[in-house]
Amino acid sequence: MKGKKTIIASLIFLCFFQVSFGQNDPKAVEILDKVSDNYQKLNGFSAIFEYTYSTEDEGLIQTNTGEVTVKGEKYRLTLNDQEIFNNGNTVWTLIKSSKYKEVTINDVEEDTEELTPSNIYSIYKKGYEAKLEGSSVMNGVPVHEIMLTAEKPNAQFEKIKLYVDKSRFDLLAWEIQDDVGGTFKYTFKDLDSNINIMDDYFVFNTSENQDVEIIDLR
Repeated sequence: MKGKKTIIASLIFLCFFQVSFGQNDPKAVEILDKVSDNYQKLNGFSAIFEYTYSTEDEGLIQTNTGEVTVKGEKYRLTLNDQEIFNNGNTVWTLIKSSKYKEVTINDVEEDTEELTPSNIYSIYKKGYEAKLEGSSVMNGVPVHEIMLTAEKPNAQFEKIKLYVDKSRFDLLAWEIQDDVGGTFKYTFKDLDSNINIMDDYFVFNTSENQDVEIIDLR
């Protein structure tokens, strides 16, 4: 299960690709532009989210909750046994268990195919074709369903489905399929956009965590 949790973490927080807009659905792009604009206007936000993993054969396999705080390109993500700090330049991945604690430090790579809490709002601009597939209702809220399909055949994420509030143009949830037919779904539960977070909140302070083994890969 630890391996699956690591996959989930990398998928949540974890998109920069080459782009051509010619084949995009104009209506889908119009909706996503509004979502992106709304995000750019925020000073930041914090949220509790639910993430699930399911397959067509077995149905729902796993459900967990996490917390995330985002400010521009910075984010801090908390899961059951790990926490990720990213201040836009450096990323600290803290692993916590009953037996040990360790933090791995890396530079943030600018040209990477990672999906993060920040670039989920702009991923459609680079390397994906957007198509408005239809609409549905999520927890009583009418939503647009938009499918992003990777332009590269070997992209890390071939398809990403976004659920957008029709009236507020907020991103409410997204789904990602893995290479074995499973589906990860992430849904915001409680979101607070009226926050003022200091930049040091996104930095792991090694001097204040002497009991944590440090693995510096920079």
